[in-house]
Amino acid sequence: MEPETLSICAPDGTPLGASCWTVPDARATVILHPATAVTQAYYAAFAGYLAGRGFNVLTYDYRGTGRSRPRSLRGYHATMREWVDEDVGAVTRWAAACFPNLQLLAVGHSVGGHAIGLSSETARLRAAVLVASHAGVSALVRGFGERLRVRFVLRVLAPVLCALFGYMPGRRIGLGEDLPRGVMLQWAGWTAMPRYFFDDPAVDAARRMARVDIPLLVLGFEDDPWANRQAVDILLSHLPNASIERRNIHPREAGVPAVGHMGFFRRRCEAVLWKSVGDWLLARVEEPAHAAG
Repeated sequence: MEPETLSICAPDGTPLGASCWTVPDARATVILHPATAVTQAYYAAFAGYLAGRGFNVLTYDYRGTGRSRPRSLRGYHATMREWVDEDVGAVTRWAAACFPNLQLLAVGHSVGGHAIGLSSETARLRAAVLVASHAGVSALVRGFGERLRVRFVLRVLAPVLCALFGYMPGRRIGLGEDLPRGVMLQWAGWTAMPRYFFDDPAVDAARRMARVDIPLLVLGFEDDPWANRQAVDILLSHLPNASIERRNIHPREAGVPAVGHMGFFRRRCEAVLWKSVGDWLLARVEEPAHAAG
């Protein structure tokens, strides 16, 4: 099945490139919120799998990335807060309007999970899955070498490259996609804080996450140096009203050699991990809302 390509307009007029898999007699609609510096194309196989399980699926790119990228990123203004406050809200409202008779679900990868926790539009969701989502504190990165590398990229390289190019040239240094300057520098600033964006009063993250009262499936992987247990603990401690099912998974349990921070969305995870998430989403659709909450 090939998705329909479309454009969704954010409240401030920014066009967001999106793709929608629409299936006959869909059971519900799933929105996929991407990770930082990862475009929607990375999630296409997983989206197709969910469509095969009977879901409409919507993927998209945050402003300044992928199909939502302007002709030039030099001087282009965007922040992570705009991703959450503008883009996530826009695609959620679009899905609700396009499929008004279906329940809404979401899957968020890394910062996409943060978006589910922070967005006021999460109130529209029936349930959500957080994949490798964590408080991205650089001091908590597991492994001395990886921690040193992350700190060098975020604290030294990012400010220099953003000043030189006017944006973060992620492709040139193997950091995934290029990023708008404001996104990169805001992200870098949060990683230096002891509790990530929970220490940024402008985000008001603790209050916003306390509003979330839906069922959440939270997936962490034992070989993920970033979204390790301690970093995930910080994030979940600010979701006191959500009904959380947490799974810490070793790659051998999934029958794969590695999962890490990015591997869940690779096709080799279909037989075990994708199936378990598909089953969980279908169960949330089928059970009464009060039973899940």
